Amino acid sequence: MSTPSRRRSSLLWKALKHRLDLCLPIDNAPKRIRLPLKLIRTLLPNPTSSDGERLRQALIELGPVYIKFGQLLSTRRDILSNEMANELAPLQDNVGSLANFSIQDFVCQRLERPWQEVFTELEELPLASASIAQVHGGKLLDGTEVAVKVVRPDIGPQIDADMALLVKTAEWVDRQFADARRLHLPQVARDHHTVLLKELDMFHEARNQIQLRRNFAESNQLYVPRVFADLTRSDLLVMERIYGIPIGDRSALSDAGVDFKVLAHKGVETFFTQVFEHNFFHADMHPGNIFIDVTNPADPRYIALDSAIVGSLDEADQVFLADNLVAFFNRDFARVADLFVRHNWVPLDTDPRQLEAVIREVCEPIFAKPLGEISFADFITVLLKTAADFEVELKPELALLQKTLLYVEGLGRQLYPELDLWQTAKPFMESWLAARVNPLTKITQWLTGVRPEHDQQWQIVQSTLAQQTRTLKYLEEELAQQNRRRKVRRAAGVGLMAASFVLLWQPLGDMLIEGDITLLAGMIGALFGSALIVRA
Repeated sequence: MSTPSRRRSSLLWKALKHRLDLCLPIDNAPKRIRLPLKLIRTLLPNPTSSDGERLRQALIELGPVYIKFGQLLSTRRDILSNEMANELAPLQDNVGSLANFSIQDFVCQRLERPWQEVFTELEELPLASASIAQVHGGKLLDGTEVAVKVVRPDIGPQIDADMALLVKTAEWVDRQFADARRLHLPQVARDHHTVLLKELDMFHEARNQIQLRRNFAESNQLYVPRVFADLTRSDLLVMERIYGIPIGDRSALSDAGVDFKVLAHKGVETFFTQVFEHNFFHADMHPGNIFIDVTNPADPRYIALDSAIVGSLDEADQVFLADNLVAFFNRDFARVADLFVRHNWVPLDTDPRQLEAVIREVCEPIFAKPLGEISFADFITVLLKTAADFEVELKPELALLQKTLLYVEGLGRQLYPELDLWQTAKPFMESWLAARVNPLTKITQWLTGVRPEHDQQWQIVQSTLAQQTRTLKYLEEELAQQNRRRKVRRAAGVGLMAASFVLLWQPLGDMLIEGDITLLAGMIGALFGSALIVRA
C-alpha cells in the first residue's frame, strides 16, 4: 500500500492533469488560494472536454474507491448539475479477478474444515469480479447451486486510507471555497465511507438480504435469493444461485416474450411498497444488481442481488414525501411550501410565499411535459435541491432514496418508454395517506401507545437542534481558523522583532555617528513586527 504522502501526490497530480482546478469556484475563495489557481489557469492550456468528462477520467485513474464515490455523486443531482451527473453515471468499477487467489483454500480457512465437507463443487474462476468482492459458483452436498461471495483480502485498509484522504480533501474545499459549502462535501464523503464499510461486512449484507426476502416472501413482484446463514462469515457470503436475464439486456427480454409494460409498472410498485409499506428499501438497484425471472413472461418478476446498501425513513420523512407527492400531483405549490416550513426543511424564518414562488418556478417546467413523461425523480431532485439552496443538509437516507428512485424510473422508462408513474403512484400515495388518518388507525395507535404526531413534532425539534449544532460547529471551525492565523502573525511578529534587536544591538552605539543602513533595516523590521503583533 502506498504511503499517505504518495497518495496525496497522486491525487494532486491527477487533479492537475485533468484540470479539475476549473471545477472549483474561485471567485469567493481566499486570496492565498485564488491567486495560485489563477496562475495555474493562466499557465496551463484550456481543455476541450467538459468538467464532468475530465472528472470521470480522473476518478477512473484514481481507482475503485474514487470510482464508487463518482457513482454516488452521479445520483446526487441535488448538489451537481445534470450535465456533471450524466457524465459520472456510466462509471463502473469492474476490475480483474484476484491474482494468486484460491477460493477453495479461502473457504477452508473461513469454515475451518475441508471445503469438500460442505460443497461438491467450488469454481476457482469467478462469475463476477468488482472492487470490493468477487463471486464464485458452487454446489452444496444436497445439490443446491450457490453463489459464494468473498471480500477482497486487505481491501479494508485501502478503503480507510483513500477515504481519509478524500474526507480531508472535501474538508479543505469546504473551508476554502464559500460557494462549495452548500454541497456539504465532507458529509457526503463521510456518508460514502460508512456505506463502503457496510459493503465489507457480509454479516450486515446477509441480515439485509434475509429481511428483504422475508418482506417479499409471498410476492410476485420481487424475488430475493436465500442466504445460508450457517455458512456466512464476516468476509464470506453463501447464497442461492439464481438464473435470470440481466435487466439491461432488453433484446434477450424481448426474445423471451416479456411484457415490458407489466415489468415497468411492477418496478414502480416494488419501489413504493419498499419505501412506504415495508420502510426498508434496496438502495443499490443499478442494472448490475437486477435480474428478471422470465419463467412466466406475461407476469415477470424482479430478482434483487447485493443487499449491502438498504435504506429506511423515519415516519416524519415518509409523511413529508407522501404529502409532497400528492400536492405535486395536484399542483398545489402552496401546500408544498407549507410542508417545507412545517417539517423544518428550510430555516424557520423562511417566507412561505417566497418559497412557494421558488418551488413554482422550478416545478412548472416539469408540468410543461406530457403527463406520461413527467419524472418523479426530477421532482424529488427539485425538492432536495430547493432544500439545499436554503442550506438544509440532506439526510443520508434521503440521498439513498433519491438514488434508488433515479435507478427505478430510469430502468422503467428504458423498458417501457410510455411508463406513466401517475397511474401507479398517485392512488398508492392517496390510499397510504388515507390509511394514516383513518379513525380506526388512530384508535389502534392510541391503544398501542403510538403517538405519530408527537413523534413527528419531536423529530422536527431534533432536526432544528441538529441544524443549529451544524451552524455552531461551522462557526467554531471559522473561529479556530482565525485563531490559528493570529498565532502565526504573532509568532512572525515576535520573530521579526527578535531579528531586529540582533541587527540593532551592535550598531546602536554608532548610530549618531555613521547612520548605518543596518540600523534602518532593523527599525523597519521592528515596525513591521510591532504591526503584526498589534493586528494579531
